[in-house]
Amino acid sequence: MDPSKIKALIDLVQETGIAELDVREGDSRVRIVRTPAGGAPAPAASPVPAVEAAETQAPVVEAPLAGTFYRSPAPGEPPFVEVGDTVAVGDVLCIIESMKMMNRVESDKAGQVAAVLLDNGRAIAAGTPLFRIA
Repeated sequence: MDPSKIKALIDLVQETGIAELDVREGDSRVRIVRTPAGGAPAPAASPVPAVEAAETQAPVVEAPLAGTFYRSPAPGEPPFVEVGDTVAVGDVLCIIESMKMMNRVESDKAGQVAAVLLDNGRAIAAGTPLFRIA
């Protein structure tokens, strides 16, 4: 992997405060683990409240990558979706900024937005629950 990409990944870990990042590109793999001043690995932070496993809850749309969660296309603009909005498969739900790239997150389910699980501008890890779509 290109050293400039590795530097960018290290910067991402420092900027977002995530504890660990694992990236694969072709046959290359880079794993970055942030260690606090005490020397022990940072505890795995729960970026959002635990997701309950009750069958009656709406399915969750998860973050496909680590980065910063944004609800709108630009500051001052309205969010892509609000609670109660109807979405189709492929509709944009939010943006995740990762390595200075804006990545659109599209709905993989059709339905109604039941909940937005994060605050705008929050650092997240891959797999973080973002929305509930009923």
